[in-house]
Amino acid sequence: MPADRLKVDVEGHALELSNLDKILYPKAGFTKGEVIDYYTRIAPVLLPHLQDRALTRIRFPNGVEGGSFFEKNAPAATPGWVRTETLPAPGSSKGRETIDYVVCDDLPTLVWLANLAALELHTPQWKIGEHPDMMVVDLDPGAPAALKQCCQVALLMRDRLALDGIDSYPKTSGKKGMQLCCPIAGTQSSDDVSAYARRIAQELEKAHPKLIVSKMAKNLRPGKVFIDWSQNNAAKTTVAPYSLRAQAVPSVSTPLTWDEVEAGAAGKRPSTKPYTAGEVLKRVEKQGDLLAPLLNGGPELPSP
Repeated sequence: MPADRLKVDVEGHALELSNLDKILYPKAGFTKGEVIDYYTRIAPVLLPHLQDRALTRIRFPNGVEGGSFFEKNAPAATPGWVRTETLPAPGSSKGRETIDYVVCDDLPTLVWLANLAALELHTPQWKIGEHPDMMVVDLDPGAPAALKQCCQVALLMRDRLALDGIDSYPKTSGKKGMQLCCPIAGTQSSDDVSAYARRIAQELEKAHPKLIVSKMAKNLRPGKVFIDWSQNNAAKTTVAPYSLRAQAVPSVSTPLTWDEVEAGAAGKRPSTKPYTAGEVLKRVEKQGDLLAPLLNGGPELPSP
């Protein structure tokens, strides 16, 4: 066997890991082996958020400064033990009627994906064959607005959703913005969820026009936070909690406490520094999974 390949057994499945010393984050010197190690160690809190969801991967075989590609279909050499689900692909850019999605329900599949340099893991708001069990709003700052303003909008959104009995849980995107994730009943269509999120975004925009915008047009967004309600479209995906991101450092989409968001909104903590893989592992060791309530379901969204 070549010196750069390593055979391992992961929960009874044989895997051949390759190029473990290959640097995937050049500015940080973070290697493929470290990517696999991170995903292995974060698996206990990550896997429940991936379970039963069609997985879109963004792969970076030559690292974050090299080329990347989205991958929805299972690769040709997918092991037989990897779970796949064939689902309709409306509007596929490649003209497909269906896609054979990978579903990452276990550690062997996660390690296999990490070995393919699938750095970013993205999921829809629904489990296979079901209605959305989560509503997500993406908070995207338009410069010079930054994470501080995202925190301010997150608090406004949290308090407004609470009036309707909807709990919300914050996380960083791992890039410049944030997301709020809300557990819901799983009894309403993605169109209904999108319509509700849009209505709340427009309501907050009307109340705070200097801070918030609900329309996607780029020319409206400088200095404001765009509340992207369209993340709830059935065809959209959102970066999974604890997924790595393709940034200069191995940043992670990181669950936050509301105390941290309040501090960020007040400018009391650095508002631009991303949490890295090592920092997130320490946070989870101390705090557990801050997004565990997303796994327990929630209420129906109110009708207009």
